[in-house]
Amino acid sequence: MSFETWIGREQEAHDTLTPQTAAQWCATLDIPMPERWIMPQGIHFVLCTPDAPTSALGEDGHPARDESPDSFFPPFPLPRRMWASSDIRFIAPIAVGAVVKRTSRIASIAEKEGASGKLAFVNVEHETVANGTLSVSETQTLVYRDAAAPDAPLSPPEPGDGAFDPSEWDAHRLVTPDERLLFRYSALTFNTHRIHYDAPYASDVERYRGLVVHGPLTASMLLQMAAGELGENRLRHFAFRGVSPAIAGDALNLVMRKSEDGFELGAFASDGRQITRASASF
Repeated sequence: MSFETWIGREQEAHDTLTPQTAAQWCATLDIPMPERWIMPQGIHFVLCTPDAPTSALGEDGHPARDESPDSFFPPFPLPRRMWASSDIRFIAPIAVGAVVKRTSRIASIAEKEGASGKLAFVNVEHETVANGTLSVSETQTLVYRDAAAPDAPLSPPEPGDGAFDPSEWDAHRLVTPDERLLFRYSALTFNTHRIHYDAPYASDVERYRGLVVHGPLTASMLLQMAAGELGENRLRHFAFRGVSPAIAGDALNLVMRKSEDGFELGAFASDGRQITRASASF
């Protein structure tokens, strides 16, 4: 089946950044509410989230996909979905009380054969407009994968004997995302993907070693590190890519340093395994 007809499909979502949502997002990330109610970068991740009825969810918790015109994403015969990367342009900050519209468009689709089996990549362009002003432009890449074999080794492996060395980085923060943080972030983003809250499903079906930390959650923590070093709402470009899963309860090293084009950021496990690769510029 060809999925070319999905390219160009669009959908709109509408939201309002309420004081409650803003306060809950700050509480989740352990940061204070800004005095002027101009929100830090990354708040767009919790706006205009999917609102499919519970009856329309697939086994993994994502909205089910089919061949109907109302199905925004193509019905690949690949059950495992991951947020692979995002390329974000910050154009204007978003204030509490803003009326928000997000327009999403399927920009491209590519099917490939990888070492782990068949893969499908979908690039989605999002434009977030707050109070009539374009605020965030983002291209998000999703990857769909074959089902995991029931006897597949759990991923990622337990931390090894190595140790992450932060000495080559300008800034370093050690955090341990736990089940409470994952639950709050799932609730804020209305994300029902079961790998983030259903431990038996995560291990038995998708063969993860534990609950998986959301990619955008790690990105949000990196954005807060950048804000702490550079000041709020200073970035104009931020890109991140998932390299390896982060597991709840495992220590996570967040780091940042200057680069030729701006700044390099990353997240690493305690044994040095890279989890997220990111870059940023003014």
